Amino acid sequence: MGGFHREVGLSIDPKGTSPGVCTVVGTVEPRHLNINGVVHGGVYATILDTAMGGAVVTRLAEDETTATTSLYVEFLRPAVIGQELRARGEVVRRGRHLAFVRGELTDQSGAMLALAHGTWYIWAAGDTTWSASPQGKSTGTPAPARRPRP
Repeated sequence: MGGFHREVGLSIDPKGTSPGVCTVVGTVEPRHLNINGVVHGGVYATILDTAMGGAVVTRLAEDETTATTSLYVEFLRPAVIGQELRARGEVVRRGRHLAFVRGELTDQSGAMLALAHGTWYIWAAGDTTWSASPQGKSTGTPAPARRPRP
């Protein structure tokens, strides 16, 4: 993982990743805290979105790409500096254009920190709908997730 994910300190756990499943890990640092001294909710949403989207990517054909269309997160417990965050995403159902995914966020002891569910849209990689404006100019939006080529 690069770019944004590297900046926030997340990485994929290859041992927790298989077809339809993706695990992402990170350790809570001071930069992740909100004004109350616990992890900002956006960090929970980010790690869950990453794991859940990664699970969808493992189920894509080579000519498909995907992007999050909805994400619902339930915050159960706060996390603090030094805790390891472990998000696991699992595809519940993958259709032609939609994937339904669930996610769990735990700490290193297995305590449940958050639950999530969401929907991902899937389309042919050659479809330029998401990559440019109607005038053909780049929207500046980053490219959506694609299955890595061997």
